[in-house]
Amino acid sequence: MAGLSLDHPWAFTFGILGNIISFMVYLAPLPTFYRVCRRKSTEGFHSVPYVVALFSATLWIFYAFVKTNAGLLITINAVGCVIETAYVLVYFTYAPKAAKMFTAKLVLLVNVGMFGLILLLTLLFAKGAKRVEVLGWICMSFSVSVFVAPLSIIRLVIRTKSVEFMPFTLSFFLTWSAVVWFGYGLLTKDLYVALPNVLGFIFGVLQMVLYVAYRNQEKTMVEQKLPEHIASKLGTAEKVLEIYAIGVEEKVPNRVQEEQDEDKQGMAAAPMEKTMKPAEV
Repeated sequence: MAGLSLDHPWAFTFGILGNIISFMVYLAPLPTFYRVCRRKSTEGFHSVPYVVALFSATLWIFYAFVKTNAGLLITINAVGCVIETAYVLVYFTYAPKAAKMFTAKLVLLVNVGMFGLILLLTLLFAKGAKRVEVLGWICMSFSVSVFVAPLSIIRLVIRTKSVEFMPFTLSFFLTWSAVVWFGYGLLTKDLYVALPNVLGFIFGVLQMVLYVAYRNQEKTMVEQKLPEHIASKLGTAEKVLEIYAIGVEEKVPNRVQEEQDEDKQGMAAAPMEKTMKPAEV
């Protein structure tokens, strides 16, 4: 069995390495979602990459079952489905109402509607090797979309000159995962696995270069990274503090002036008391 049998030791080795590194890729966003849980806010993060990754993992499981002899593809993508589902649920829990509605519609459209349609059409209208070929092209297309999804994060990093939303560990393991799965695809003569990882390698290297370039840059204003509803609240709080500060500044000089006037009145009253005091006999 290609990829699982020791009759193909290099393919088996690359497949095991691919499972391990891909597992690390799936775990790389954990610090981000820990912060989301701790702050109870998604802070401008988007659910699209995780919904797309969940859909891609589901497709690869279907492809591996149809192709047969691709157990290592099944294992890692099954784990990926569980982890990506957890990420989507956490996002849905703490996202604002509009983002929740968008995520729910996206999941229904992509993970339920599109996957169900692909499943139905391939089972009804494609058979044997043709079915594997059709599914291979579909899986390859959506793998490319998974690798392209971080483009929004890359654009955010370039615009804000901050790598806060692009963990280095994710970029590092993404690059190595692309290298290993490319080798696995070549050794098993599965171009549908090999070709998308060329793009994954390019984007992984690009993200690491950007991380090195911007890791020491000063962060831009919070409003550029937070959603509008958070930024507006921060702006309102700043206005309140400003009004409060002006009020304090007005009160302090008035109080000082009052104390100076009292001192002057006390000094003026002292000589008058002496002049009004009767002379001793």
